Amino acid sequence: MMNWQNHILVDPAICHGKACIKGTRIPVAVILDNLAAGEGIPAILRSYPTLQADDIQAALTYAAELARERIVVLPDAA
Repeated sequence: MMNWQNHILVDPAICHGKACIKGTRIPVAVILDNLAAGEGIPAILRSYPTLQADDIQAALTYAAELARERIVVLPDAA
């Protein structure tokens, strides 16, 4: 599994302490929002030329780790 810590940084002086791709001011949430909206990796890389494909994979790995660490209560199915 990818070591997302090599790609993601949380620094209070950058983007108000939100998780960002190292060396950029691109928040991980922006990458995840683009993926969730159906954008493909090539399109995201064109929109954010400072990103590498590994940065996008790191964002996904980071999100997966966060999801494992939290319990989210889902509403009962109707």
